[in-house]
Amino acid sequence: MNKLKALTVKEGNDILRNKIYLLVVLVQVFILLGAFGLALASSVASDPALLDEYGATSVLKVAVPETVKGTPLDTALIDQKLNITYYNNVTVAQNALGTGIIAVVKVDPNNSLNISVDSDNSNIFYPIVSSKISAAVNQYSIEEKLKSSGVNSSQIQQILSPVNLQVIVYNMDKQSKLALNSPFFVEIMYGFIVPFILLLPFFLASNIVTDSVVGERERKTFEVLLMTPVSSSQVMLGKIIPILSFSMIQSMIWILLLDLLKVPIYNSVPILLILFFVGLAFIGIGTLLSMFVDSTKEANSAITIVLVFATFVLFMPLFIKTTYFSAILNFIPTVLIVKMASTPNISLEMLIYSLPTVLISILIFMLTIRYFRHERAIRL
Repeated sequence: MNKLKALTVKEGNDILRNKIYLLVVLVQVFILLGAFGLALASSVASDPALLDEYGATSVLKVAVPETVKGTPLDTALIDQKLNITYYNNVTVAQNALGTGIIAVVKVDPNNSLNISVDSDNSNIFYPIVSSKISAAVNQYSIEEKLKSSGVNSSQIQQILSPVNLQVIVYNMDKQSKLALNSPFFVEIMYGFIVPFILLLPFFLASNIVTDSVVGERERKTFEVLLMTPVSSSQVMLGKIIPILSFSMIQSMIWILLLDLLKVPIYNSVPILLILFFVGLAFIGIGTLLSMFVDSTKEANSAITIVLVFATFVLFMPLFIKTTYFSAILNFIPTVLIVKMASTPNISLEMLIYSLPTVLISILIFMLTIRYFRHERAIRL
């Protein structure tokens, strides 16, 4: 046990002295914060209600003819909380597209219902502006047609708003305190960013363990280690325990940081168990690869290929919406993490689905130890 402890401490100190590793850990913090900020900004930018709520509608600049000012069409556009600017020359307004103006509304002088719109499709707010203009034009068109049919203003309002919906929210104390109450935000955070952030440390761990083994070979200290009176299992555990421990600590910190950012992670204990076994598999694969290569350059190339393939296998299922493969996709660790992280309730079915991850990880670890013993026997 003392030998294992000494080897573990030695490997842990080597990791902590690795400035690149510490830099990558810091980079992960910026990745997390950047991904959170991007999800927040894109959610607000794609949701008209959120733009209205946060008062960001000043960027929704729309040019309309001066002759429309004060008309029902003008009122309908203002009701959509668009930033209206008036023009006298349509050519000047069209030339301003892309320089602050997102859309130019044109009204036929001979037929006020003949309305066309020129838009800057490259603007990030184009979809929202387009939907708001369409809603305003539809409302204006209906009002004008009802007026021409002899319907008075009060009746028109009753037709346009036949139901007065009042929403009463109960159990506010039990409601999850999310950073943003948006379906898009929830989908992108829990559906991709959360599993990606939590798995990042283990992607790094596979690279670290590969560098550790191959680095010792290049420094000619690996053979010295093999000749010490330490069993193969202890050598493997001595290298794996510190790397896996550091990765688990990072994931715990990311869970706490996400919680501070008001992205609560439910069922953190089962999630950490899944991450433990996924990390064990990654580190086992990294160690196996290090047995087959002779230089750090070859090791980095090999582990990069493996990580690209692993990324495809782990994250592609998150974007597959078909039900045909659901029976298989439910066993993917990232799918399990998404389900566990996004709901306070955990079912027995989820735990059963996690068993293949546990078994495969243990098999990879046992295979690693077996091959390490074989490698040790050859070298000695």
